Amino acid sequence: MNKTTNSPRLSRFTRAFLLAAAASLALPAFADPSNKWRIEFDGKADSSGEIELSLRPVNGTPTSIVVPVADDTRENAVAQQVRDALASTFGSVYQVEVDDGEDVLVKARGGTADFEVAVIRNTVDGIDVELDRE
Repeated sequence: MNKTTNSPRLSRFTRAFLLAAAASLALPAFADPSNKWRIEFDGKADSSGEIELSLRPVNGTPTSIVVPVADDTRENAVAQQVRDALASTFGSVYQVEVDDGEDVLVKARGGTADFEVAVIRNTVDGIDVELDRE
């Protein structure tokens, strides 16, 4: 059998491409930055689990929070738990409040750079999380 001279290069390229593709899938997808975000919760927890959110200021380093959620927790209680976790971590930088019972508003305080919010993971069955720039 005849081997082509490009075979090792193609193989290295293919490996590099596959590694890059896998790495990009492991990274959270951040949206366009804004100075105000709405985090909407919908449903009731059918299992216990965790919701992990990440906030990243423009040109800054992302910081994550993990909020444990118990089975049978309703959307309003989830919103309050997330609000409390965000406020305790970011309260000096962002104003955090519950709106409409099931939504959490996160606003940059004066002079704070716009930021991005991402859902890193949600292992709570029955609770949907949606992010909206405002």
